Amino acid sequence: MLSNIYSHLRPLVDAFCRQREVQLHQKLLNLFKKSHIDNQDVLRMLFALKDDLPLKDGSTQEKLGVSELKSKVVLLLISKPDLLPLEQLFFLLNQTYEHPQREKVEGSYAIIWVPISFSKVWTDAEEKWFNFLSNSQPFYSVRRPWSLNSAVINFMKQEWNYRGEAIMVVLDSEGTITCSNALDMVFIWGPRAYPFSLSRENELWDGEQWTMQLITNEIHPILTQLVEEGRNICLYGSENLDWIREFNAKMKDIKDAGMQLELIYVGKNNPDERIKEILSIINGEIQSNLLSFTKIELFWLRLESMRRSKSRLGNNASTESTTDHVLAEVSALLYNNDDNGWAVFGKGLSTDIVRVQGDEIIRCSNLFRQWGENVSQLEFIDALKTVLEPPLVEGPCDHTQVVPYSEGLRQGNIVCHKCKRLMKKYTIIE
Repeated sequence: MLSNIYSHLRPLVDAFCRQREVQLHQKLLNLFKKSHIDNQDVLRMLFALKDDLPLKDGSTQEKLGVSELKSKVVLLLISKPDLLPLEQLFFLLNQTYEHPQREKVEGSYAIIWVPISFSKVWTDAEEKWFNFLSNSQPFYSVRRPWSLNSAVINFMKQEWNYRGEAIMVVLDSEGTITCSNALDMVFIWGPRAYPFSLSRENELWDGEQWTMQLITNEIHPILTQLVEEGRNICLYGSENLDWIREFNAKMKDIKDAGMQLELIYVGKNNPDERIKEILSIINGEIQSNLLSFTKIELFWLRLESMRRSKSRLGNNASTESTTDHVLAEVSALLYNNDDNGWAVFGKGLSTDIVRVQGDEIIRCSNLFRQWGENVSQLEFIDALKTVLEPPLVEGPCDHTQVVPYSEGLRQGNIVCHKCKRLMKKYTIIE
């Protein structure tokens, strides 16, 4: 008897649940189409349908209601229960809670971790992993993610295109979606990206150029300082130990000739155990190791974030007519397969950056021999270009270039951009 009743009611209950889920999905769609005075209606619909205190603070373990987020920009970090790969999680914390510019926007936004299991029922292992991670991080999280309404989860998958790879959906203070995935923006600029909207992402890229500051920003405080001081910096990468030793020997010759130059090894994209071994050898033999293996991972993660951000905004490194210089350079580094390595030379905010491949770099050792005692008085990038692009014609330079007087040029020399030779210097006194 009971079995017959169950068999009769079960399909009706299932149909009712499906209908309720369809209704809630449509309600969510309509909600995000409307304007609101704050973000409360949206957040209650997403998280507080079954619980008045659906969130928790990872720092204090305090239960929180969505009212805590009123007037704030909310970043929904949607991921699997294991959150992010360790290096990405480390970088996320570095770019948000530990960033030197955090105080400028502190309290204006909040990150909420929304873990989603792809199975219908959370496993014990997933729950334990979530509890450990949510209690170890400073941001907010959904307190009982396994209790989230299935319609809400499906809405995030279908409407926000969540497919298992972590995304960061941004809601402004009125609950409007301003960016479907701000994770790369955070990795690139940290708090500077506030309020983390698509328009802010475009604005930031409009103000960026391919400089050493952009390439290395906030990866390491000492490296940041070297860039800010306008030092000549060389980032180089390879997993060919013989080439690395030869390259460092040639660069030492240049430095011994009087040229100031900082060498930074960055390994390769997707660094592995081989890079760890090379780091140890460089530290022991050459003693020029600045970046740890973790920092090298962050360097490449940030470059990959730049590529994704640029590509998502519609740029294309392979289309000649619309080539984006930053995207082209980033892609060249990410997909560099030269067994003999590569190097990028630049300084500070200067856009005069030289990227050179393997065997060609070794020719840089000709620099100090070609210019002799003048090497220490040259602008390094100019001198490097002169070695890599020899003078077009023989004889003295007969071109003219007017350079504003500055104390730095008093003793310095200039390389002609037309014929690649040293220019004679004359001082005009008005």
